[in-house]
Order: sequence, then C-alpha cells, then structure tokens
Amino acid sequence: MTTTAPRPTITTAFTDRFDPRLLAALGSFCISLSSVFIKVSHTSGSTSAFWRCLLALPVLLVLAVRERRKTGPVRRVVLPLLAGTGLGLDFVLWGEAIPRVGAGIATVLLAVQVIIVPLLAFAFLRERPAKRFLLAVPVLLGGVVLAGGFAGSGSFGPDPVTGAVAAMLAGAGYAVYLFLIRLSGGAGDGQVQSLVLATLSAGLVAVVLGVPTGTLDLAPSPATFGWLVALAVVGQLIGWLLISAALPRMSATTGATLMLLQPVGAVLLGIGLLGETPSVLQLVGCAGVVAAVCFAGRSAGRRSPR
Repeated sequence: MTTTAPRPTITTAFTDRFDPRLLAALGSFCISLSSVFIKVSHTSGSTSAFWRCLLALPVLLVLAVRERRKTGPVRRVVLPLLAGTGLGLDFVLWGEAIPRVGAGIATVLLAVQVIIVPLLAFAFLRERPAKRFLLAVPVLLGGVVLAGGFAGSGSFGPDPVTGAVAAMLAGAGYAVYLFLIRLSGGAGDGQVQSLVLATLSAGLVAVVLGVPTGTLDLAPSPATFGWLVALAVVGQLIGWLLISAALPRMSATTGATLMLLQPVGAVLLGIGLLGETPSVLQLVGCAGVVAAVCFAGRSAGRRSPR
C-alpha cells in the first residue's frame, strides 16, 4: 500500500534464485491488490485494519522467533508500539478513503508521506532535506490537488474530497510509522520483531476507533472474511516478504523506482477490475504525484538504502 519501505533483511534460499527486480515487481503488485480486496470486501476501515493485523500476526510471530534466535531480542519496544499507532491510523483511514475516492486514487494520495517524513526528520533530528525534495514538493502538492478532486467537479467517487482527505491523513499516519520505526532501529536487526509490535499496536488502534463508532465487525460473513484473508495473506504477507527479499539485492534507486509500481498498479487495477473511472485531471494528478516521488526518491536512494 506504500511507496516507501524500511530496509528489509530477510531472504530465503528460494527467492534468491529469482531476479530481485521480478520479486520487487511481484511484491508491489501484491500490495497494489490490497486496495482491491478492501473495496470488494465492503468493510469499514476499522474492520479491514483489525483483521489484516490479526490474520498476519501468526506468520509474523513465527518469523520473529526465527529472527530473535539469529539477532537477539529487539532493543526497543516502546517506539515500535508507538509507531504502530501511526500504522493503525494509516490502515483505518485508508480503508475509509477507498470506497469514497476509489482504490487507485486513495493509494496514490498516500504518497504525501514522502513530504512528511523529511519534515519530521528536519523538525526532530535537524536533518536538512535534499534539494531534490524541495523541488519535488510543489509538483507533488499540485498532483495531490488534482488527484484528490480538489480542483473541481467530475472527480470519481461518491465523496472524493472526504476520501482524499482521509487518504492524505492515512499517509501522515504512515509517515509517523516510518519515522518512529527508524528511530527504534527496526529497519535493521530486529525488523520483524518491531513489525510484530507495530502490528499489535495497529490492531489495537482499529479496535479503539471501531468499537465506539460501531464500525468494527468481529463476525464478518464468509465471503467478506475470504476477502480479508486475501488482504492479509496476499496484500500484506506475500507482498512484504517478496519485497523484503528483493530490496537488499538491488540498488536503492532501482528499488525505490520499482516501489512506485504500487500506486500505479492500484490505479490500473482500480480501472480494470473495479470499473473505476478517474477524471482526466485526476489521472494527470496521479502522474504528477508518481513523478515527484520518483524524482525525490532518487536523492534519498543515493544517500542510504531503505
């Protein structure tokens, strides 16, 4: 569901047999399917967030145990748990944005995290943003305005403006997650253990937001549950594992570029599988967002791989 990922560390003998670019492309495609699964499940954001976290936890726990044996226990616990609140907000708000503005547009608008993460790093770590970032910001913001339907009528979706705002707030939540995971050291050794803690916290956020509002469905129908299983297995676990195996074997620039297949794939899948019809202005905005992210990501990629 995202254009930026923490630097992965897990590889397997099986995935090492394949070209990492192929693995990254397949992983991005799997993650692109997440928005499709959420939309066809017809569930609330809190419901899709809760079940994707719960269903992914058993596999993550097995991987975390294996990681702990190799690298030892994770050094920090509080920061991954706090990061998980951002991830939970991302999941819930993104799930609310998809039926309002469309699976493709909602995924593209998550790219606002590309702006927010460097701003957080500047505010709290005094890291000066690169010149490429400063040049890309106006283009990205212009693309967001067009893609989100803020420029006028004719936008796709029953409530495109509300959906766009929810998607951008989801991107802000994901930016908080990335920033805090980085501070916790969870992008290196202890990555899976940190992800387990963040997933637990994200699932709790879904409960906290879903129970008072009556939007959390703890007993979905068999058909709905099947889509939620697909979301957790294909859109989260398989996609994450493929990308985790691929990124360490590629240059940071190549990896960052291939990760852009996620929002592009979501737009194409939305059009092809869900019959979504974004306006011309929205598609132009999507192109602007993807171009800005690609341009800004190249400078970050040269500094250090994620």
